[in-house]
Amino acid sequence: MWRRRPDGRDTRADRHRGAEEPEAPPQPAEAPTLTIDALGRKCPIPIIMLAERINQVPVRGVVAVLADDPAAFTDVPAWCRLKSHEHVASYELPQGGWSIHVRRNY
Repeated sequence: MWRRRPDGRDTRADRHRGAEEPEAPPQPAEAPTLTIDALGRKCPIPIIMLAERINQVPVRGVVAVLADDPAAFTDVPAWCRLKSHEHVASYELPQGGWSIHVRRNY
């Protein structure tokens, strides 16, 4: 199974590059104020959990949604665009899945 990296590259390309050293995963620039653990849950549950709890952080605060459903990787940023919040970045988790960071804008 392949996964799209947060930087947009495809992990399938890594297999064909040979013995290159893996790059260090990017680190979040800002620590999240709140972390929502949605690992093992199918979309739209991670989005519902995010919508229920995003108002628990101050405006401009960052919420991290931990999710391993591939649909969440694209659906959470789409929800951010729909609701005028900011998708800060998505980071791969060592155990699989992503930490999807969302900034509350209002």
